[in-house]
Amino acid sequence: MLGTSPQTAALVFLVLVAPVALYVCWSDLKFMKIRNAAGRLLLLIFAVAGFLVLPAEVWAWRWLHYAVILGAGFVLHLVAGVGAGDVKFAAAAAPFVAVEQAPLIPLLFAAFLLGAFAMHRAARAIPAVRRQTPDWVSWTRKDFPMGLAIAGTIVAYLVFAAFPETYGAFFPSKI
Repeated sequence: MLGTSPQTAALVFLVLVAPVALYVCWSDLKFMKIRNAAGRLLLLIFAVAGFLVLPAEVWAWRWLHYAVILGAGFVLHLVAGVGAGDVKFAAAAAPFVAVEQAPLIPLLFAAFLLGAFAMHRAARAIPAVRRQTPDWVSWTRKDFPMGLAIAGTIVAYLVFAAFPETYGAFFPSKI
């Protein structure tokens, strides 16, 4: 471990995770698919960067987050039809979240789900937007590109964790 603070660890994660999250948003909008490579890349980022910036015991225990969310997501996939790509991406994002802050994740996800859904539905109703992205599958599908909300959730969480002085009223001090 490099002996970094929780805020520094979150900032490192944010810098590395944000490009993957942006790719997931684009891919889900255009193809209505989250590629397995995106989830594998998140896991690789956590494996390497997490090992360097988190205490070894914390890093090791956080792999359990992946297993728990993957298991719960598998059940949701079977019972509620949640997309397999959504499940795998959410599970790959789970190790970046501190267990003490896990209760914040459903709140963030709900906010991003509502906002992303509203924005997506509004954008697809605007002809100029549709003309700029005519091949995006998400414009014509009834279902919603959930990757927008999942990616927004993990990025927002990491912003909050990296800058707790700004968002301290909502956020415990540990990552």
